[in-house]
Amino acid sequence: MSLAVSAKSFAVEFRFHGDLSFFLRRQDRGNPVTKILREKTSVKDAIESCGVPHPEVDLICCDGLAVSFQHPLTADAIIEVYGVRDSAAGDGEWLQTRCVTKFVADGHLGKLARDLRLLGFDVLYTPDASDSTLAASCEDNRALLSRDRRLLMHRIVRHGYCPRSHDPDEQIVEVIRRFDLAELATPYTRCLQCNGLVVWVNKADILDQLEPLTKIYHQDFRRCPDCGKIYWPGSHFAKLQARIDKIRDALRAP
Repeated sequence: MSLAVSAKSFAVEFRFHGDLSFFLRRQDRGNPVTKILREKTSVKDAIESCGVPHPEVDLICCDGLAVSFQHPLTADAIIEVYGVRDSAAGDGEWLQTRCVTKFVADGHLGKLARDLRLLGFDVLYTPDASDSTLAASCEDNRALLSRDRRLLMHRIVRHGYCPRSHDPDEQIVEVIRRFDLAELATPYTRCLQCNGLVVWVNKADILDQLEPLTKIYHQDFRRCPDCGKIYWPGSHFAKLQARIDKIRDALRAP
């Protein structure tokens, strides 16, 4: 580091590895980022001042030694920062949980929330939920899914992920890989409408709620006890299965 600093200041050089450069300013990507600090600062706050949310950081090395988010910066230092996919390249304890199965998605990720529910995962989703409501939902050990990096930096958020892609087809694959969900999927066990767990129901108990042709041609039904929505393997089932097959095929791709 060659930046001149005053007697009371110190320079910290950050080296962001792997896809963490996604969060940096375009001119900083691929280059070290130097911050001039004038008071003791936690490494977490310093990293986030560069634009990288703490849930995306899995390993921090300060002058070669692995440190926690609370590590204080008080003098010149070189900080190596690794994301979840790249932390194996470092040497130290991981800061992030690999497998999280409960989520809360912000209002811009409706299709991702639906896909996760289709695969059987617990996802809270309200299109008009406020930032404070989304953050508070994370206290239930949920991972926040959002492309709003400032929201992901909220102190309440422990687990989280920012989908890199705007494409829902790619977003669902990103989330499954990030949280090691591929072997944990249980399709058709959650209500796509409200997130409740669906249960088998006797046809006789819902006969008055079925359309005439549905009464004739279908025998197997599930119902969500929370919102009352009824599911059966009708024409829509083929579309849902095709969606699941597409996701699985994408996961097999390198």
